[in-house]
Amino acid sequence: MSIVKPSLQTRFHIDFDWWRQNENDWHVHLRSLLCPEHEGAFSGQGVELMDFVDPETAEVHPMDGLQHTILVHCARQPGFVTAQTQLVEAVFRTFLANGNSPLSPVELAERLNRPANTILTTLAGPRVYRGLRPARE
Repeated sequence: MSIVKPSLQTRFHIDFDWWRQNENDWHVHLRSLLCPEHEGAFSGQGVELMDFVDPETAEVHPMDGLQHTILVHCARQPGFVTAQTQLVEAVFRTFLANGNSPLSPVELAERLNRPANTILTTLAGPRVYRGLRPARE
């Protein structure tokens, strides 16, 4: 972690390396986000890596099939993020829906209709929630 205190302009993302190191069953949470159409597709099977081409940068990144399915389909379904979704979960789902492109608390506030200062306080605190960390840019 950086010793620089995050600000409203600091861009955050989901650090999937943090997930792999700290959450043994991170795929369990991702599976809970699948839409009804895809729930059965991933039941009881391993998740294979595939190449994902970033539509903005054309960079190729390894991504598991579960993440890819959520990114390209499930996260785009109505009700994936609602006004009733808890803040940390709403931020997490927003990053899934945008391909995990880094966003600042101000940008997240605009998308979620939540106070930017509350988002910053939550994400910049000593506890890491769902791998939401400052992006290395």
